[in-house]
Amino acid sequence: MIGTVNPVSSPGARVLVVDDELAARESLSELLTTLGHAVVGAVEDAASAQARAMELHPDAILMDVLLPGANGIEAAQAISRALPGTAIVLISGDDTIQLTDAEADASGAVAFLPKPVPPRILDSTIRLAVARAGALRQARQEAADLKQMLEDRKIIERAKGILMRRTGCSEPEAYRILQRSSQDRSKRMVDIARAVLDAEPRVTA
Repeated sequence: MIGTVNPVSSPGARVLVVDDELAARESLSELLTTLGHAVVGAVEDAASAQARAMELHPDAILMDVLLPGANGIEAAQAISRALPGTAIVLISGDDTIQLTDAEADASGAVAFLPKPVPPRILDSTIRLAVARAGALRQARQEAADLKQMLEDRKIIERAKGILMRRTGCSEPEAYRILQRSSQDRSKRMVDIARAVLDAEPRVTA
């Protein structure tokens, strides 16, 4: 039975529970719900965990390390590769299990907790894991956006060079040509620049 738990008023996470024991799944699901989280699914093995994670895209996965078939670490690795923004928290009732640094890194797990998990520790761990995963996802997106911005700038610079060579205009004038074309055609400037590059005759050997 679960002891008295004060629900948290802040928004909870969408959690997928993975444990091979029915009683544990039900207990964890009840506890998470009491703590203000939404349990979107509860499954018993690694294969089901991977399938449901791909289907549901939960904010967090609370997963036992010891599962039928592939273990929780292997399942976490697969899910982390497919859904890098999902927070994974591993749990185990076997106090002899130790995760190496390599296993922890590969699994993508944010935390490894013993069972039974005290309610407040479980709640704070889930919320922290989701916050960290969100920050990591945002950082990756920002890095990807910056990389794309730099690539777009290179394309625009090359297109400006072609226009300058073709028309004898200055660099600011070449930029304004691209800018006006972008506005007139309601297209991004980088798309106009790509069209300029595509129209450039290719030099054959």
